[in-house]
Amino acid sequence: MANHKSSLKRIRQEQKRRLHNRYYAKTMRNAVRKLRATTNKEEATELYPSVQKALDKLAKVNIIHKNKASNLKSKLAKHIQKLG
Repeated sequence: MANHKSSLKRIRQEQKRRLHNRYYAKTMRNAVRKLRATTNKEEATELYPSVQKALDKLAKVNIIHKNKASNLKSKLAKHIQKLG
């Protein structure tokens, strides 16, 4: 157990931040999953900008790595191109 007031506060802050980050990361994963499951090209094309925006925002605040965001966007774009 922590001995200082500041370390107790730090623990509380980290817990809160962790929950916040987990929520947004999970939301992003679900959005990516939904886009990958889509078989209709028009529907996928409509979904892509919102997923792309979410990935960029999470990369900007270091919830996910910027290269991971780029890789996901690239793979999703390829997926949309394959849809006929």
